[in-house]
Amino acid sequence: MPQRAWTGRPTTFGRGRYWLERRNGRVCEGTGEKLALGQSSVICVVNPHLRLSLRLLITAVAGALCISALLVAIAPQAWGILNAHSQVPVQLSQFSGLAQRSVLYDINGQQIGVFQIENTQRTPVDSVPEHVIAALLAVEDTGFFDHKGVNLRASVRALLSNYQAGSSRQGASTITQQVVKNEFLAGLDRDGRYKVLQARYAAMLEKEVPKREILERYINTVFFGNNAYGLQAAAEVYFGTPVAGLTELQGAFLAGLVQAPSSYDPIRRPDAARQRYKIVLGRMVETELLTADEATAACKGWETPKVRTSLDAECPIPENANSVPTQDINRTYFTEEVKDYLLNRSTVLGATYQERYNKIFRGGLKIYTTLDKDAQAAAEVAALEQLPVNKTGIEAAVLSIDNLTGGVRAMVGGAGFEAANNEINLAMRRRQTGSSV
Repeated sequence: MPQRAWTGRPTTFGRGRYWLERRNGRVCEGTGEKLALGQSSVICVVNPHLRLSLRLLITAVAGALCISALLVAIAPQAWGILNAHSQVPVQLSQFSGLAQRSVLYDINGQQIGVFQIENTQRTPVDSVPEHVIAALLAVEDTGFFDHKGVNLRASVRALLSNYQAGSSRQGASTITQQVVKNEFLAGLDRDGRYKVLQARYAAMLEKEVPKREILERYINTVFFGNNAYGLQAAAEVYFGTPVAGLTELQGAFLAGLVQAPSSYDPIRRPDAARQRYKIVLGRMVETELLTADEATAACKGWETPKVRTSLDAECPIPENANSVPTQDINRTYFTEEVKDYLLNRSTVLGATYQERYNKIFRGGLKIYTTLDKDAQAAAEVAALEQLPVNKTGIEAAVLSIDNLTGGVRAMVGGAGFEAANNEINLAMRRRQTGSSV
């Protein structure tokens, strides 16, 4: 029989008397209350204090391992974030010059071509109608003239909205932060400190540059889709008008494109563009730029386009924005020859290729040439008339010059210039001419 030892002290299991029984070297416990009723049971257990200690130890070790692994994973980013305030990878300097297209003119001052990388045309902020600026601010940054570069309230609101949506659907970057991203942080890794740096730069920029200058930089560089950078280019591409001629509703329409130019492209995605336009009108009502009646009337103000879609009856977009825009670049044999000369065979625009390239494509030059558009048109007709009906493998070229000055009045380098075919300018090839006049 196992030995029983009564004890008058309560054990850790609860109230009343308890007894202890030693079996096989282990201490077993039973309740005195159950023993008095003749229903006592004996349960061999590990010391409860020891069991609790082991659980706590295992939990602590597992937690420490998890925390260590997490710290190893995020330590570099966390360190970057904590030190972002003192790390400035590039110096905050004055804005670089805006890229502007260069325009070619003929001898009479008529435009004959354009040299550009992107369709950008600088316009002073004071030349933009206030109602267009107001529409842009209503959508992109309502507190622009009040914050110091960062809108903390908007950031928190966007964070909560994105958390509830389960994805990043709402941004919180101010116009100043967007300018900083394009001007000073382009090319930096989007690591943990990127947003902190962006906010710091925005605050620094606000201290050094007036609000109107920041706004002017923004309206001249923001992308509206279809190769239109800046309000002036967007006004021409979508409405065929200078920015000064934009109506309040046209300004509202353009403001809606900024968030996602490809997604809201009115030419390729008109339904999405209409939905976005309605949202912008709603924002303008909220900011008291429009009344509810004016917003409702705006959706019915434009004629329904020829090709109807599901939203046309509710909110047709401007008629001018229903066809793919064309750019008046007019690449010809002559304009390509001018470009090649200025870029590769002359140092008038700079000693290095890069200098010349920047001035041609970003310098906003006005290049006046000796070409005569009327003489050019006549030369093109004459060249085509001399070709036989079956002109396969046969080409014709024309070069007309002023005998007194040597100025080129007309140039036809082949049967038709097509940039995609890397055309050879036969008028400039060193071959024997068929005839001369």
